[in-house]
Amino acid sequence: MLCLIFSMAFGQINRTEQKILERIDANYEESLSFLEKVVNINSGSLNIAGVQKVGKVFSEAFTDIGFQNTWVDLPAEMKRGGHLFSEFSEGKIKGKRLLLIGHLDTVFEEDSPFQTFRRSGDTLFGPGVADMKGGDVVILYALKALQEAGALKNAQIIVSLIGDEEKTGDPQEVSRKSLVDAAKRSDIALGFEGATGFNYATIARRGTASWSLETTGVRAHSAGVFRPNTGAGAIYEASRILTAFYEELQEEYLTYNPGLILGGSLVDVADDHSKGSAAGKTNVVSPYTFVKGDLRFLTPEQMENAKAKMEAIVSRHLPKTDATFTFEPGYPSMPPTAGNMAVLQKLSKVSVDLGQGEVLPFDPGRRGAGDISFVAAYVDALDGLGVEGEGAHTLSEWMDLKTFKSFTQRAALLIYRLIHEK
Repeated sequence: MLCLIFSMAFGQINRTEQKILERIDANYEESLSFLEKVVNINSGSLNIAGVQKVGKVFSEAFTDIGFQNTWVDLPAEMKRGGHLFSEFSEGKIKGKRLLLIGHLDTVFEEDSPFQTFRRSGDTLFGPGVADMKGGDVVILYALKALQEAGALKNAQIIVSLIGDEEKTGDPQEVSRKSLVDAAKRSDIALGFEGATGFNYATIARRGTASWSLETTGVRAHSAGVFRPNTGAGAIYEASRILTAFYEELQEEYLTYNPGLILGGSLVDVADDHSKGSAAGKTNVVSPYTFVKGDLRFLTPEQMENAKAKMEAIVSRHLPKTDATFTFEPGYPSMPPTAGNMAVLQKLSKVSVDLGQGEVLPFDPGRRGAGDISFVAAYVDALDGLGVEGEGAHTLSEWMDLKTFKSFTQRAALLIYRLIHEK
């Protein structure tokens, strides 16, 4: 009778899957204690020792469930802690080879006032509790449940916990090489960044690029502005270009934001282009302006088209002015694909079988860049499988405890079905 009630409540759940769910229930309080432990270890992206300490805690936990660990050090000049790769490979691989992606670091460095885990009812507060140590714990305890239920057989699973997701080490070709290499040995990547709602997951993420604009003009008394010998000046030229960007580059999923602008008679820009100073007088036509901005796009083609349009806009100059445009790709995009959608449909089936409802694709225009984008060219990919919460990157970051177990259940059964898929 109990099995019949369980089956009616949860849909098409087989006997092994029931055992997996039972292990998730049994380990629930332990998973919360583990989350508290890792949240209370500061692992800001630049805190090398902290990132490695959190990595060691996860490494020991993965060892306990039969995974082999590799710590990937990054070059010393990057000043980053490195990455943890934990791999399980047993027997003849019969189903999909999986890559599970999380990250160890947070945006909260050692000098942040936000350092400790706190629980208030069904809400957990703490640095990285949602972004994304909560997602890392979902990975660990989903796999722990599978191992304890005897469901990890004839499978290959690689867990990648990146140490510098929040502040990526340059060059990315080096800092993300181990992640890409793991993807090339996998069929499907599952990302455990924070969920975007209980019944949504991510089949597409926008990529990023950065751009800078420098405009020059003739320095002169303002009484001569617009006249043939003086022209418009550097600030007007920068304004023309930014206005044209806004008016001529409007398309779905494409955004471009000027985040810093400096113009005047004297301009000093920091080497990293993150700050600077400017001085000028209202009666002097500005000879120089600097602008720094970003670009977000859904496909590589959209990025290239936008870059070409921006360059064309920049090339049209106001009288007696000039402009230089520099474009630097950042995170690649994760375009929507039929393969990604197929993985989402399998997740949705798991959710329906659990009585949790259908899972739909989340709007990529509302999602930022992520590590899964580096591997999207090599595997089918699905992201947003982590915990639900809000306030990421703020001093009030929190996680919703009411859905924590549900997300772990979904992850565990999705992994189980994929590694046993014919």
